[in-house]
Amino acid sequence: MLRNNPLPATEDSRELTSVFRALFGLASIKLVLALLGIFLFFVLAIGLQEAIKVTRSNRKVLAELDAQGVPADERQRDPRLASPWHQGRNASLRFLGSRNLETIARQTTIVGMAALGMTLVIISGGIDLSVGSIVALSTAVIAYLLQKSGAGPITAAAGGVAAGALCGLISGALITSLRVVPFIVTLGMMLMVRGTAKLIGQNQKIDVDTERLRWLDELMATVSRERSWMLVPLGVWLLIIMAVVVAVLLRYTRLGRHIFAVGSNEQTARLCGVAVWRVKLMVFMLCGAFAGLAGLMQFSRLTVGDPTVAVGLELDVIAAVVIGGGSLSGGEGSILGTLVGAWIMTVIASGCTQMGLENYWQEIITGAIIVVAVALDRLRHRRAV
Repeated sequence: MLRNNPLPATEDSRELTSVFRALFGLASIKLVLALLGIFLFFVLAIGLQEAIKVTRSNRKVLAELDAQGVPADERQRDPRLASPWHQGRNASLRFLGSRNLETIARQTTIVGMAALGMTLVIISGGIDLSVGSIVALSTAVIAYLLQKSGAGPITAAAGGVAAGALCGLISGALITSLRVVPFIVTLGMMLMVRGTAKLIGQNQKIDVDTERLRWLDELMATVSRERSWMLVPLGVWLLIIMAVVVAVLLRYTRLGRHIFAVGSNEQTARLCGVAVWRVKLMVFMLCGAFAGLAGLMQFSRLTVGDPTVAVGLELDVIAAVVIGGGSLSGGEGSILGTLVGAWIMTVIASGCTQMGLENYWQEIITGAIIVVAVALDRLRHRRAV
């Protein structure tokens, strides 16, 4: 009688490696390494900048003391002098500190949440320019339900997400029924949804009483010492959970395979029996729902319904997907890559801010990364052909 012998250690390791690559992909691993490289660059740059600043300050103090005729041994004991090494190290440690890492995670959550839905749209070969307006609409709906209708926090949050999903459903229905390119439809929806948000708020912000918020304002709040075991706010954990759900959907479900098929070649997918209209409808509805969740995170951060918020957010969301390896031609993209792309933009913004650089440097660096990402994507496609 034959027995099933266990696989050798080498085969076990190969199988584990293949599973790891299947889940994350080689491109996503490279992006993670790029994120770590960018983070390490700012750690060293911030420390070096602080050390140079302290050195210059020490030289100025010593020059003043020398001009005053203070002996050399007394100059070195002046309390205004500091160690460049220690000050530089402390600056680097502040950037590496848990508080700064939590801030980066919180700042990434809104863009990252909306980018989950945008990843599905871009993989399917489409694009959605209305996500920023949907975020604003979601905050207005949540605030209106809380303050004007007296709804509870769960009902208000569900209403905001449902409003986003409805907007996405309308976009998908118009795209599939009228057979118009997503760019035009979502451009129109961007203006219509933004106008609807302003209509709900009567062109003003909707303030919500503190007692009506309950736990909604804690989703994006800084973690208190009593809840330090959470490491990051609830909103960040919700982003991680949703990312895992969408990644599983793309990798292991029929809908995920159909999304990749439609994005790779819509005509071939239709000939293979894929209901293309249904896939597009579902994809845009999910994109709207995730934009609604991003609006919930935005409301938690502001605690008001603001129809003018998130202007231009769709550009950051699309940039996160593109930096993360998503192809605007469709058929390519990953959830891990999208999250890493969002983190890269946030780390660059945080690093530039702590270095005292102007906002235009952040935009220049982020724009350059987007151009490089698109150029590499086109080069990869040309080689494949």
